[in-house]
Amino acid sequence: MKVQRKHVLAAGVAVAAVAAVAVGTGLGFADTAPARESVCQGSVTFSAEGGAPAATSDRFPVGTRLRVTNLDNNKAATVTVTGPSGSCVLLNAAAMELVREPGKNVIRRNVVERVDDAAAQPAPAQPDGSVRPGAASPGAPGPAPRSACSGAITFFAESGAAPAATSDRFPAGTRLRVTNLDNNRATTVTVTGPSGSCVLLNDAAMEQIREPGKNLVRRNTVEVLR
Repeated sequence: MKVQRKHVLAAGVAVAAVAAVAVGTGLGFADTAPARESVCQGSVTFSAEGGAPAATSDRFPVGTRLRVTNLDNNKAATVTVTGPSGSCVLLNAAAMELVREPGKNVIRRNVVERVDDAAAQPAPAQPDGSVRPGAASPGAPGPAPRSACSGAITFFAESGAAPAATSDRFPAGTRLRVTNLDNNRATTVTVTGPSGSCVLLNDAAMEQIREPGKNLVRRNTVEVLR
């Protein structure tokens, strides 16, 4: 009888423990998987570059592998950084096709993860928002001396809007002058909100400075007018 009583008591304790775990989980007491942290902030957009899925970046060196996830549809693309740009991550057309929703050229809700073995160390920015000299990959052309941003400039679609820009470094209301050094055409824009780029023009601003058929302005100067 004593043995049977011990078994009954042990079984009772086990049931109580299971019930406690179930209740704790239901009320949120149990451990949950931590939310993934993104190494980039702001929206993700793309350039018209062809080729296999890839990306450019102003913060990660050539060869870095990044996984970009669209949180609105849970589609993800793993890309390799192939060169510098004016964004934390700027996808090419093939990579964007893997993750975007039909008809959308910007991924506002996203997670960017570094998937190589190196520690994620973005290039430090200067107080004026410019990237530290030498932060771009070796051999890449540097920005003009007065430029507040580094790398190529691209754009996002914003129908019917006046020339404007978004930025991950300058607050809304900041006025910037963007000059295409290949044709000396310039546009003055006001930052209207955040993005994943040092400066991301809307299509009206891009039309004022780009060369026909080109969706990137590789040689440029960005000046802060404030």
